[in-house]
Amino acid sequence: MTRRNGTVCEAMLFMVIEHIRQGCAPELYRRFREQGRMTPADVTYVTSWVDVEFRRCFQVMEAANDDALRQWTAHWEDLVEFEIVPVRTSADAAAVMSSPL
Repeated sequence: MTRRNGTVCEAMLFMVIEHIRQGCAPELYRRFREQGRMTPADVTYVTSWVDVEFRRCFQVMEAANDDALRQWTAHWEDLVEFEIVPVRTSADAAAVMSSPL
């Protein structure tokens, strides 16, 4: 859960697939070293993986909605094309599927 304007909001998980533009990986990592992730206060980094060719990064992020994520991705769109997929944990999926329909 996240707090916004004094109220508690249910946070969502997102799989963010970054498609790194051709030849932009060095600049991406330079900017990250110098400026950090540049996420808004209501967006939380969970974890990430990078493919061995530095063409894609798979990040799990937590936010109240994808609008908050778009504020973050705006800092990187010159270097990365983003695919944002709302996801849930396997445990949450199992709980939903075990409920009567």
